Amino acid sequence: MSWLADMYITLVPGIAAGILNMVWCTLPWARRLARPIDAGRTWRDGRRWFGDNKTWKGLIGMTGLGLVCTLAWSRVCAAAPALEARVYFYSDHANTLAYNTVIGLAIGLAYALFELPNSFLKRRLDIAPGHGSARTPGRGVLFVILDQIDSIIGLVLVVAVVHPLTIGFFLLYILVGGVTHALLNLLLFAARLRKNPL
Repeated sequence: MSWLADMYITLVPGIAAGILNMVWCTLPWARRLARPIDAGRTWRDGRRWFGDNKTWKGLIGMTGLGLVCTLAWSRVCAAAPALEARVYFYSDHANTLAYNTVIGLAIGLAYALFELPNSFLKRRLDIAPGHGSARTPGRGVLFVILDQIDSIIGLVLVVAVVHPLTIGFFLLYILVGGVTHALLNLLLFAARLRKNPL
């Protein structure tokens, strides 16, 4: 099961950034950034592109935190060679400041951007922002799954760019990440950092 540990060790920055971004988005700071990315614009069906929950504060926060968490994790790994050897990002690349800066920004941006298609699809189906997909009759299971894996797909794609993955391992990575995401969401809901459990 060392592959499972390697998955988690590799995605520590993305997981940490996702949790911290939840906290960041609840804080009263940078209120001017708490504006919807779609600026209230609607698509041809008259419904919003993404809705009120996808804000510049979340996008910028996730990108910045992806960078900060990656740089912090890179220092931890540099001090522990056995740990560094298990991070897929460093399998074929040196643990340098320049490289980690690119990876950190990519992790944060991919995490945030890969949530947008899911939000766009939910607006087309008239699922209101902030309403748990699990409470949407007939559509719940599909969107509960999508809600857990959309950002994970972005993270795993960043991994795959620098460390080639087989299709099977790519899908396994998304499955493990999705289950982890769901468990973290339940914990964040219990901590009142999320409005909905899933």
